[in-house]
Order: sequence, then structure tokens, then C-alpha cells
Amino acid sequence: MGNETVEKEDWKLGTIFWFAVVVWFSSSLLSQAVYMAFYGVPYDAIVLLKQFGPLYYAVMIVELFIWAGLASVFVMKVARKIVPNQQTPVTTA
Repeated sequence: MGNETVEKEDWKLGTIFWFAVVVWFSSSLLSQAVYMAFYGVPYDAIVLLKQFGPLYYAVMIVELFIWAGLASVFVMKVARKIVPNQQTPVTTA
């Protein structure tokens, strides 16, 4: 019986990114559900953001960056599926 050690691979950045997206979406959904349980109506996100005052614009910029990141990841994945890898391997003589 040999001691076999399997090296644990690190998570790819894409995997961590998708975990973050799932956590973000789930927390938004859960907070909406809790608010509806207490008050019976969904909250208005614009009214809540405007209560931040000038910080509202910073929150909006962060959210735009998140959406831009999601869109760019989606476009990159689609582009990789559509356009085949055009690189040819270099052979050494």
C-alpha cells in the first residue's frame, strides 16, 4: 500500500466568479423574500438607493461594473465557442 497523494487543483478564476454571481443573486432574492414576508409588497430598489444620497452614484457605478463584467464573460464564452482556435502548434526541428 503506497501513500498516494493527489495534489488539489486551485479553483479557476471563472469558477470563483460564478460562485460570486450565484451568492449575489441568491442574497438579492432572499432579501426580497424577507421584505415581502414582513411588508407584503416588494421593495423599490430605486427608492432604497436614493436614500444613500450622493453615495447612490457610487453604488450605481459598482453595479454597472458588475453587469459589464457579466456581459464580457458571457461574450467571451460565446466567442470561444463560435470561433475555433486558429493557432497552429509550433514544431521544433
